[in-house]
Amino acid sequence: MQYTTYIKKFKIFKFNSNNCYNWKISQKMVAGIIKENDLIFLVLDERRRWLVEVKSGDSFHTHRGIIEFDNIIGKPFGSCVFSKPYESQGYKFFVLKPLPSDYILHMGRKTQIIYPEDAGLILIYSGIGPGSIVIEAGCGSGALTCILGNFVRPNGHIYSYDVNEKSLVRAKRNMIKANLNEVVSIQYGNIIENNLKHKNVDCVVLDMAQPWKAIEKVKTYLKLSGTLVSFSPTIEQVKKTTFAMRYNDFFEINSFELLKRKIQVKKNATRPEVRMIGHSGYITFGRKVENVKNPYQEIRPNKKEFVDLDGMPLKG
Repeated sequence: MQYTTYIKKFKIFKFNSNNCYNWKISQKMVAGIIKENDLIFLVLDERRRWLVEVKSGDSFHTHRGIIEFDNIIGKPFGSCVFSKPYESQGYKFFVLKPLPSDYILHMGRKTQIIYPEDAGLILIYSGIGPGSIVIEAGCGSGALTCILGNFVRPNGHIYSYDVNEKSLVRAKRNMIKANLNEVVSIQYGNIIENNLKHKNVDCVVLDMAQPWKAIEKVKTYLKLSGTLVSFSPTIEQVKKTTFAMRYNDFFEINSFELLKRKIQVKKNATRPEVRMIGHSGYITFGRKVENVKNPYQEIRPNKKEFVDLDGMPLKG
């Protein structure tokens, strides 16, 4: 008799192919229950939304009233709550489980962020996934670090470096909120000047002012076929980085810029929204290869070949 075993919330359920076990999953198990210290995405409307850590006995104050966390703990993600005092406020707030894009756009930050569409391109073109070992130089507030950390779970690791002490403090705080401490290490380090002592890394991501100065050292950290990613806001940075990558024999060097437009959907007026992010940055990719000189097609004669046509019969 064949059985299929499902493990959910540390409980094992068996299904018999002939006589299916009567298994009911509660709504709480499906949706996920909000617990103390969880990070929630609290949404009032299109513009007003926050990443908030849930604390028992505490509350979150907004201009539309007070949200008490005791009213949230124990509810499934996707629920709604109403702000207090109910008589004078009573606005509806939705409590969602944060998506990676929510971490990027709404976490505490002081520096320019890498937008979700750019982060998605980095993931797809770099091959970063579960088990990947990644070096990130220039973590900033940790927005991209959160995305990378979510995708390398459970066996991968992100080694993130920065030279700004304030950025390091802020990024570490955001990693704690995102519950990524086990897969992300954030520390002081200058990838241009310091020897970071890494070997066989799957990918290196550079988000720094002078990435071209780090290319030679980055190559020693990468494994063969590993990927280098550089994010730069100006085209001058892209040019210098590309030339440095060519000089260091990187392969498949490509640069991209993404433009994203949100669509306004109305009954009789569907069109792109008037406002958009016109420019976020340029992303340059390259791969480490073993560039061996071709002993066959690069053979050249010692003397220049010359064919003398004098005296040869020519067709009239």
